[in-house]
Amino acid sequence: MTTCVFRCVRPLVVATLAASTLLAQIPTTTPASKKTIVVRASRLVDTRAATIIPNPVVIIEGDRIKAVGSNLTPPPGAEVIDLKGATLLPGLIDCHTHLTTQAKDYYGDTFRRSPIDNAIVAHLYAKRTLEAGFTTVRDVGASEYIDTALKRAIDQDGVEGPRIIPAGLAITSTGGHGDLTGFSPYVRIENLSGVADGVDAIRKLVRANIKNGADVIKVLAGGGVLSEEEAVGGPQFSQEELNALVEEANMWGRKVAAHAHGPEPIKRAIRAGVISVEHASLIDNEGIALAKQHGTYLVMDIYNDDYILAEYARMGFPENIMNKERQVGLTQRQNFQKAWRAGVKMAFGTDAGVYPHGWNARQFAHMVKWGMTPMQAIQSATIEAANLIGWKSKVGEVSADAFADIIGVAGDPLADVTELERVIFVMKAGAVVRRDVKEQRP
Repeated sequence: MTTCVFRCVRPLVVATLAASTLLAQIPTTTPASKKTIVVRASRLVDTRAATIIPNPVVIIEGDRIKAVGSNLTPPPGAEVIDLKGATLLPGLIDCHTHLTTQAKDYYGDTFRRSPIDNAIVAHLYAKRTLEAGFTTVRDVGASEYIDTALKRAIDQDGVEGPRIIPAGLAITSTGGHGDLTGFSPYVRIENLSGVADGVDAIRKLVRANIKNGADVIKVLAGGGVLSEEEAVGGPQFSQEELNALVEEANMWGRKVAAHAHGPEPIKRAIRAGVISVEHASLIDNEGIALAKQHGTYLVMDIYNDDYILAEYARMGFPENIMNKERQVGLTQRQNFQKAWRAGVKMAFGTDAGVYPHGWNARQFAHMVKWGMTPMQAIQSATIEAANLIGWKSKVGEVSADAFADIIGVAGDPLADVTELERVIFVMKAGAVVRRDVKEQRP
């Protein structure tokens, strides 16, 4: 009888534990106080309805939004923050960051800085990102699991920063984009390795990443720009390897983001079932069609070409790396326009860390220049990004029951999207982390 009961109950227990694991990926940083706060302003960008709400009043209890509407009456005793003349938006989401590093000097970063150096300053980059209005990020690859440690410090220890969906070690092949290349075979750096070759090694590394806190799996499916491996566009994993990687990640309740610039690795990644392709610089018409067919998101970092070409030679980056950037920069922007016009899903991602953290919003103007309306660009960093990370209705919109993640800008970002580069107010989970204007008392 006991055995029968156990057998009947066990599947329910396993299913419940699996669901709990997935839900646990959304931090619930509820403030100790459940006090009521009211934020009001002149305009609110409703990202789901793609409209403007005039004279918005947002009522917040704890870390959640209780109600939103025009000219609502604040509850008695509520703290009122009046951002007269300002525009409110949901906290922004960057789906491609590297919060634990920031490029300064090619050889110094490679050989003189250790993961300890990176870990000590990572909280500064997190704070700059949050103060720039990005309340949630997907951090797609960090050495030594610094990203998972940073996530815990933010969620549990009061460190200021955005919600982080960490990837842990980016998974690469021997000689691939994430492997140290271009140097003598006797040059070795002793650290945790993201190199995995063959199906069994890949499955094991996926499991190790999840064991150590990864909420998303990052695979370097093809060549890269800021490394000295041979080609930016070539594939670096077989179809069989990518299929196994995605299958393993999905079994553990994780999605896969695939770095890929070239047409072939992009198509292999999509066929394998990744949730997003990062960069996608050289995507061809077949790849665009596949992405649309599979509902795969493209996360195309179309700002940082400007910064790389302006600054990276001065930082000592080798000429072959600079040549790869020249090869992909303009083409990536043209393909962004082509894929967007074809109806492919797009989410906002910048590769922050390649350029200074806190500059994330500079990409919006490029997205508008290359085909999006300001509202569409904002949606890519709000409701579309929330869909990609699996947090729909929790982040990316100012609505009842969503997290109280709210930012404010002085002007109208639908008239001038660069207003998002000049954030004056940031609230995360009901706590004000930036306020550059004095509120007007009623």
